[in-house]
Amino acid sequence: MSYEVPKKMIGMKLPGGDRVEQVEQDVPKPGYGQVLLKMKAASLCGSDLKFIYHEHTDKTGGARYDNVIAGHEPSGQVVQVGEGVLDFKEGDRVVVYHIQGCGYCDECRKGFFINCQQPERRAYGWQRDGALAEYMVADVSTCIHLPEFLTYEDGAMIACGFGTAYQGLLRANVSGNDRVLVMGQGPVGQAAIILAKALGAQTIAVDIAEERLEMAKQIGADEVLLGDDNMVENVMKMTGGKGVEVAIDCSGSSIGRHRCLEVARMWGNVVFLGEQGTVTFEPSPLLLHKNLTLHGSWVTSVANMEKLVELLGRKKIHPSQIITHRFPLRETDKAFEIFATGKTGKYASATRWNKRK
Repeated sequence: MSYEVPKKMIGMKLPGGDRVEQVEQDVPKPGYGQVLLKMKAASLCGSDLKFIYHEHTDKTGGARYDNVIAGHEPSGQVVQVGEGVLDFKEGDRVVVYHIQGCGYCDECRKGFFINCQQPERRAYGWQRDGALAEYMVADVSTCIHLPEFLTYEDGAMIACGFGTAYQGLLRANVSGNDRVLVMGQGPVGQAAIILAKALGAQTIAVDIAEERLEMAKQIGADEVLLGDDNMVENVMKMTGGKGVEVAIDCSGSSIGRHRCLEVARMWGNVVFLGEQGTVTFEPSPLLLHKNLTLHGSWVTSVANMEKLVELLGRKKIHPSQIITHRFPLRETDKAFEIFATGKTGKYASATRWNKRK
């Protein structure tokens, strides 16, 4: 199979100030250990808003933006293969882990490229050209095969959104014996509900927004609760005064994190997934005396991403079920405008410009 690749392509950059800039540039060529992908789908992430779209807030760290094509949640089809590539061929459907690490540090050897601290670390859409384009070059070390059961839209949400939720559930060893409360029903929170149910757990979805709770009902949460002042009391009533085995915070808020600690039962697990924010609490009554295990969890590994893909296939789960808005590539500016309202699904929206499958 041979694909005709044009010389030029369009892509989207984020210059800051709530703007999207469309650019035209040469289609890149894959180097050693790389493939060229025809982009089929990409989804937007809350970090795009926080660190790039509104303002370039990180000037020197891992979240710095180097004026590249944006987007770090890609899914596409291989159309060219570079030298040294053995496990991918033209026509293969691919999901991409959103960061390429140095490849030799301890974290990279574990597949957690996200944790790489070396200067070679580069994230798609941050320090190297990313998903919001017609074509993208990817290192095969960051690529996994996308099975036919899953659409390209499904694939775009695996590494960052669903991968983050899955890693948190793994950290807490969630099983069918657990009742899992998920604080915050944004895209990662919704993913946590879907995957916790797939692992056999009973689920409680909590949010302060009625529209988010309605989304939680639609994806199958066993219980939904408004995150008001009565939330902790209501959870204790539901659990016979014991609390939940696992509480996962996806809100990133101080009060959300604190309430997770409050509703966790004796010997329970609490996982903090939500970025930013702070939390202050008294360790003795909330942590020590309850013998809680508190986990901080950040994204996932390439190996666990592959396991997640297998789970999605076995359980017949489509991550794209939480998409609420779709836009073609040339309307990425409109996508970000709606995304920034914070009132939509999957990291606010999914940007789609090609075929769904």
